[in-house]
Amino acid sequence: MSSEKFTVHAVILAGGRGTRFWPRSRTRTPKQLLNIVGKDTMLQQTVARLRPLVHPNCIWTVTNAEQAAAVRKQVPLAARKRVLTEPVGRNTAAAIALASIHVRHVAGGDALMAVLPADHYIELDKKYREIVSAALDVASHPGRMVVLGIPPTRPETGFGHIERMSEPIGTEGFPVFPVLRFTEKPELKLAQEYVASGNYHWNAGMFFWRVSTFLENLREFLPKTHAALEKLAASIGTRSYASKLRAIYAKLENISVDYAVLEPATRAVGEPRVFVIPADVGWSDIGSWGAVHGLLLDKNSTDGNVFLTPGYALDARGNLISCPGKIAALIGINDLIVVDTPDALLICPRDRAQDVGKIVKWLEAQKLRRLL
Repeated sequence: MSSEKFTVHAVILAGGRGTRFWPRSRTRTPKQLLNIVGKDTMLQQTVARLRPLVHPNCIWTVTNAEQAAAVRKQVPLAARKRVLTEPVGRNTAAAIALASIHVRHVAGGDALMAVLPADHYIELDKKYREIVSAALDVASHPGRMVVLGIPPTRPETGFGHIERMSEPIGTEGFPVFPVLRFTEKPELKLAQEYVASGNYHWNAGMFFWRVSTFLENLREFLPKTHAALEKLAASIGTRSYASKLRAIYAKLENISVDYAVLEPATRAVGEPRVFVIPADVGWSDIGSWGAVHGLLLDKNSTDGNVFLTPGYALDARGNLISCPGKIAALIGINDLIVVDTPDALLICPRDRAQDVGKIVKWLEAQKLRRLL
């Protein structure tokens, strides 16, 4: 571990729309602001997992103008002044860079950053915190960036993958491997080969680095965005900040941090820059209603039904039901998703859950904004 000590700041990315969770997920109340699994919302669960690693005053949330007010209500009181609002979406490289210059400003210099999605589920909180601590230890070394890799439980065509070296460089309580490359979402045959090799992990979008390390790599691999945000950094805390943010942000490259920084960093000459720590923590991105069914399914269930609200099933199997304010009675239906809200009703086969986002696109085309 580096002998230098830095304050840890968490940057939570919370600007997504969660269209595959329509009709519950809407523009102002997307997936991360809903209690999809459990009593607390996904954002609240993400914040809670960080205790006691990160002080609430060091929790930053990056979101958009439509969701900012709701986000502030859900984060701790000390974190409400750390909600950063993007004037327009510019993907994760810009969002993380924006947070980085603010963290540097508040820290008065360098700091450690944990970058985390707001809408993922993790079952093993204690083990997760231990792995995060290990990742921060590795990231405290100058020039090192760390990503958590989820050991694959199946061939998966919906996730990007991380290929690592076979041998770890060492351990911080958990093995730490240099990253060879990041790969695109694979076809099924290739995904099967990835699982069989044992050297691939799912990329869950959880990153750790020093602010200085990230900004140095941003300057090297995405220089226009770096230069623009350094200009913005000079106005933080001044009256001109908001107008400069609007003018600068829309011109930034629209690119993910994986493409912009991490992938080219793995190809850079010299000592490895990017490392992965396998994180078997019961992770799920809960990408659809079908994933919720799989997560909440009682393995001892004989009918495979998941009721998010009260109901009864007669000769019905494998369904997921959410009908707040009423009793749902099922007779002789199988493998359906039924989600009811005051103004919309979703009914679809469970294996078509990934297509729910297409309904949102249709609503947009029809200009039915009240349903978005």
